[in-house]
Amino acid sequence: MTETLLTELATQIKIWGRELGFQQIGITDCQLEQHGERLRAWLDAGHNGDMDWMGAHGEKRWRPDLLQPGTLRVISARLDYLPPDTQPVRVLKDADKAYVSRYANGRDYHKLIRKRLAQLAQRIDDFCNANGMDSSGRAFTDSAPVMERALAEKAGLGWIGKNCMVINSGAGSWFFLGEIYTNLALPVDNSDETNQCGDCTACLKVCPTDAFVGPYQLDARRCISYLTIENKGPIPEEFREPMGNRVFGCDDCQIICPWNKFAKPTAERDFHPRHGLDDGDLLTLFGWSEEEFLRKTEGSAIRRIGFERWQRNLAVALGNGRPGADVIAALERALPEATPLVREHIEWALARLHSGRRRKRKIRRPATGSTL
Repeated sequence: MTETLLTELATQIKIWGRELGFQQIGITDCQLEQHGERLRAWLDAGHNGDMDWMGAHGEKRWRPDLLQPGTLRVISARLDYLPPDTQPVRVLKDADKAYVSRYANGRDYHKLIRKRLAQLAQRIDDFCNANGMDSSGRAFTDSAPVMERALAEKAGLGWIGKNCMVINSGAGSWFFLGEIYTNLALPVDNSDETNQCGDCTACLKVCPTDAFVGPYQLDARRCISYLTIENKGPIPEEFREPMGNRVFGCDDCQIICPWNKFAKPTAERDFHPRHGLDDGDLLTLFGWSEEEFLRKTEGSAIRRIGFERWQRNLAVALGNGRPGADVIAALERALPEATPLVREHIEWALARLHSGRRRKRKIRRPATGSTL
């Protein structure tokens, strides 16, 4: 009887998930030991940079039952976020524009997905209560030591590509992930999404900073997303020119992926661009006061880096743009009140603009033996 109810519940979970706006739901077991071994090797190589929290929770990352006692299954959810009518390549090629990673154009996804997962968990609890079954669980979305991509792959939501993103053959990779850890022994989905990257290496070749050590291996210390978001200090000079106009994150390895021709625009209005952040003017954004920054990034993932790092990133982008008198004047006006961190990047930008040198759009990883 219980097995029949669990099979019925698994079917209902997928129906409820779609009703709540998720594009796909998969269910998997908790066997992640191989992924744990790869994570340990990645950490040992120092590829996490200053993200010490990546190694702070030990086996909890690949042992879901240690994070949430009693966990037997993981419900993995996919929510597409690609804004409609987005033109990332056009923005990247426009020296006057600021490129913000497409996931951050709209509302911060954490609260939205967590709320949807909580609603799904409540429906599961209601079903179990009505059928005399014990149910306990916990929802996550990019906010705890959870191996989201590994779980999504096991649950059949896609495969982990050479760019380390989860790729779905019918939807590309422009999506968020969320999970519910549950004590229910639900039937597990058998993935039909085998790795289909084949011989393609477009994502590895396009990376402006050569951040991929090899297929499926990212050195975060060289990744523009890490440098502009997670990195709290100065951006190393060697990476400033290849950053171009990317002021919050980088999508190059997704834009180039041929599977993203199947990506569909999101129906979630909360993920639609706010305040023109999908193609904002660099000078306008650099001219924001801290008050304006806080107001216009309210509810956005951008706010987490704070005003200082926002200005730091914009200064680099301006230094990589056109050497117009208005750009130079704006940078010079900002110098007197700039923090030491921002000042360093403004001075670099001014020196670059005055030099007239052509920008390096791409750099290569140093020869073997270098720490980076």
